[in-house]
Amino acid sequence: MTAAVAETRDEEDGGGAEAFAQALRIVEALLFASAAPLSEEELGRSVPAGIDVGQVLARLVAFYVARGVNLRQVAGGWAFRTASDLGYLLAAEAEPPRKLSRAALEVLAIIAYHQPVTRAEIEEIRGVATAKGTLDILLEAGWVRLRGRRRSPGRPVTYGTTRGFLDHFGLDRIDDLPGLDELKGAGFIEGRLTRDLTVPVPDDDPGLRDDEDPLGDLFSPLDDGEGGPQQE
Repeated sequence: MTAAVAETRDEEDGGGAEAFAQALRIVEALLFASAAPLSEEELGRSVPAGIDVGQVLARLVAFYVARGVNLRQVAGGWAFRTASDLGYLLAAEAEPPRKLSRAALEVLAIIAYHQPVTRAEIEEIRGVATAKGTLDILLEAGWVRLRGRRRSPGRPVTYGTTRGFLDHFGLDRIDDLPGLDELKGAGFIEGRLTRDLTVPVPDDDPGLRDDEDPLGDLFSPLDDGEGGPQQE
């Protein structure tokens, strides 16, 4: 495959064409073998020196656009995914989709848009207490992670989303989540809205904020932000 693609690279000649063809094969092999999306930086460590990984990826994207698998940008990296129009063929082989309760979906959405956020802050936004099991489900799914501890009384744990969250929901970056206008257009928000209703711009920067401390010992007797009755 990649040899045929490399033949069309008129702008390359001599050793440059050979190096580019080798880079195509290397990147293709790495992406096929990886279970998780790979960033350009990760791919660049394996290709010959002087090769622009972005050009390599662009060439592979163009080659695979009409094939059974497509090269897509997801979770801040690149990965092969089944062409959208052929997904039905694999439905029988795929694992049953993970079903989340309404409470879990609400908590996941709040974490995605408001991260870093504590359990008490989640409950304040939802207006009801949140069962610890709800957060456990999201942590087990690999969509939510413990970030740090809020620099406030009790030092409650803060939560944020993961690259697995982006990958599962087909997002390249967290700010690909829909804004207020998109939510209204999709019918998720209906009726008359208050003037002060806003949808925050999400930010999943892994670095700790000024009001966060490292997690430290998770088994220390510090407040995890539960502070209330356990409910669904």
